[in-house]
Amino acid sequence: MTEAAKTSRPQAGPALSVTGPGDGETIILGTTRMRVLEDGSHTEHRLAIAESVLAPHTQGPPQHRHARHDEGFYIISGTVRFTVGDEDHDATAGTLVMVPPGIPHTFANLTDQPAVMLSTFTPDLYVQYFRDLQDTLAAGRPLTPEANIDAMKRYATEPATDLA
Repeated sequence: MTEAAKTSRPQAGPALSVTGPGDGETIILGTTRMRVLEDGSHTEHRLAIAESVLAPHTQGPPQHRHARHDEGFYIISGTVRFTVGDEDHDATAGTLVMVPPGIPHTFANLTDQPAVMLSTFTPDLYVQYFRDLQDTLAAGRPLTPEANIDAMKRYATEPATDLA
């Protein structure tokens, strides 16, 4: 070991973050319950992670494209249908779906069983979108496709209207 290694002190930086089973911010969006496990505040905004439970027969957002972030979905249980352009992909437990910027996509749980998925957002830009949707519902306004699209636009996301 060098003398410098013996005397150096740890560098200041982000602290370890641990989110336990009952921890995290809960966001309720109709029949979907999301638990934000990391909102980006511990990753210098490079990464956010959320767990979502989609009730049976839950439709997702309008098909859309992100301009500035990747979105990943790891299916923990159940089946989630991803529509990418005009192709459908049924993702079951153990499947990872990665959506880079510019790729049109949406998802839904069309089954009679709940589905659970872990989502990643790199960077963390999109977490606030879900908070905005919850605020819309809390204000007594319906979560219409138009309201959803208005919120998306604030986070470098646009509807894939060419596929509607």
